[in-house]
Amino acid sequence: MSTVLEDGPYRYRVDTTWGRLPDGWRYGEVAAVGVDSRDNVYVFSRGDHPMIVFDRDGHFLRSWGEGIFRQPHGLHVGPDDSLYCTDEGDHTVRRFTPEGRLELEIGVPGVASSFLSGDPFHRCTHTALSPQLDIFVADGYGNARVHKYSPDGKLIMSWGEPGTGPGEFNIVHNICCDSDGWVYVADRENHRIQVFDTNGRYAGQWNNLHRPCGLCMHGAANPRFYVGELGPGVQFSNRDWPGIGPRLSIMDRTGKLLARFGDRRSPTIRDSAFTSPHGVAVDSRGAIYVGEVSRTTLKGRGVALDPDTDPICLQKLIPEHGALPS
Repeated sequence: MSTVLEDGPYRYRVDTTWGRLPDGWRYGEVAAVGVDSRDNVYVFSRGDHPMIVFDRDGHFLRSWGEGIFRQPHGLHVGPDDSLYCTDEGDHTVRRFTPEGRLELEIGVPGVASSFLSGDPFHRCTHTALSPQLDIFVADGYGNARVHKYSPDGKLIMSWGEPGTGPGEFNIVHNICCDSDGWVYVADRENHRIQVFDTNGRYAGQWNNLHRPCGLCMHGAANPRFYVGELGPGVQFSNRDWPGIGPRLSIMDRTGKLLARFGDRRSPTIRDSAFTSPHGVAVDSRGAIYVGEVSRTTLKGRGVALDPDTDPICLQKLIPEHGALPS
């Protein structure tokens, strides 16, 4: 029987077998997922085949990126279906065609800026585009900055410092832009999403989140935001606490919570439907694709893992009862 996730009018059937790999292949982990204009799904993984492409029904189409990426982390699909791949381990952002032809590279492969210097990049995490195709880069694990680049890869400006105040970050992990140019930043270890204008001016923040990690915006006129929350990770403090994830939340553009799935509500309820929702994407029919870095998370919790078998790294949430609520 399929797992069903339901919160009010939002109801999804979970398919953990979607996206069948060729024989002998494995994901390793799925750091990010993207969907193009034809609902082809791009799975950015940490296995031997970094970019794996499926059609909407989960049929394998092709793969590429072998020998290019060190530590896949973020993926953004542009309006022309170009792919912006953020490589945490290589300190680069690269733009590719859907077939894997390199078009643009930002950063020096294998060379990091000094830790917390503010200079790009030190373990950058994710990329987003403005309506004018400016490139915003979350920089990420070794910096507390957002960098804004021109469409041809020239640095325009940067903002952000380590801290907890407005415009400060504690692991700027993910980023997206809406059709009006507002920039939404998943400030993971500050447990919030901050909102900025296109020039980095602070406009507000969304709370009621716990370690927001994956961030995806879907829709233009009335966008919804899909937030993967890692949940607790402190071994001797709150790792087994209910009510703080791991989970997937849906919010409107004001930060109002519309639905939330996978959260443990009491110690007697089984674990969340998710392990570590790290990357999120949505197709034209409202199906949600969730990429998980399960191996890293489970290993950190002391779980013994079979080196030849992946834990669940990719799930598809299929909406039920027709159209989603407006």
